[in-house]
Amino acid sequence: MASQNPSDTPAQGDAPQTLPDRTQTPADNQQGESKNAAKKAAKAAKLAADKANKANKGEKAAKQGTAKQEPKKAPKISGAALIGIDVSKNESFPEWYQQVLTKGEMLDYYDVSGCFILKPASYFIWEEIQNWFNKKIKSIGVKNCSFPLFVSEDVLQREKDHIEGFAAEVAWVTHAGSTPLEKKIAIRPTSETVMYPYYAKWIRSHRDLPLRLNQWNSVVRWEFKHPQPFLRTREFLWQEGHTAHATEGAAREEVLTILDWYEQIYSELLAVPVIKGQKTDKERFAGGLYTTTVEGYIPATGRGIQGGTSHGLGQSMC
Repeated sequence: MASQNPSDTPAQGDAPQTLPDRTQTPADNQQGESKNAAKKAAKAAKLAADKANKANKGEKAAKQGTAKQEPKKAPKISGAALIGIDVSKNESFPEWYQQVLTKGEMLDYYDVSGCFILKPASYFIWEEIQNWFNKKIKSIGVKNCSFPLFVSEDVLQREKDHIEGFAAEVAWVTHAGSTPLEKKIAIRPTSETVMYPYYAKWIRSHRDLPLRLNQWNSVVRWEFKHPQPFLRTREFLWQEGHTAHATEGAAREEVLTILDWYEQIYSELLAVPVIKGQKTDKERFAGGLYTTTVEGYIPATGRGIQGGTSHGLGQSMC
């Protein structure tokens, strides 16, 4: 109903008044603002989660790439025997060498220090060397023989200059059962003192020359601290040839012929490179004039190692 009172009519030029919206309460207005804030927070959280997921996917892809380059090691089987060589030659040469020999079925360890059991695989190599070398030496008239293992103390003392080089390595037999021997007996460290008294007996004139004999046997050299299979052992198989000649020139020619054959055993049979040469006076065979040798090299240790030797003895053992 319109008011009839002039004062109730708005004055000309006055702006109409805007009345507040009474349809919403203040509580409803605050609730709307809270919903908007929650939506914004949820949207921000979703964006952060998406970024995290992308980062995780990138890490997984990188790990998978690494896994392809470096495959996982197979799990060890409980109770399974490790038959392969599991150490590098460059990291530990002694352990690598031991594994090659034991896992390769070349030898086994014995209960006497410095002595080893040669299994068929390694003894086969020795037989091949024997077969090859026997053909060579027999072609020049060398004959195989066998002298005793034992040497009397008296015989050793006759060759003082010679035995001085082996004195620390000689093993002695002092008892027969529980009974002490009257004179101790040496186990040969080499056979010069065993063989040459009989050469003097057998060679009566130049017609008995040259005398060429060879032995395939074992010798014993006892004194050392760090035995190495096939390199340094207390008992070992070897070949020793002993020849007598009318002249020094003929003897030297044979010394060098044998040295050439030793070099061929290493290079042709065993595929081991060696260098031929002559030892210094300090290193030559005790009691001899000179010693020729083939020397090997161990790259992993940077050391040289003596191989076969061929000696010129002159008349020192006559």
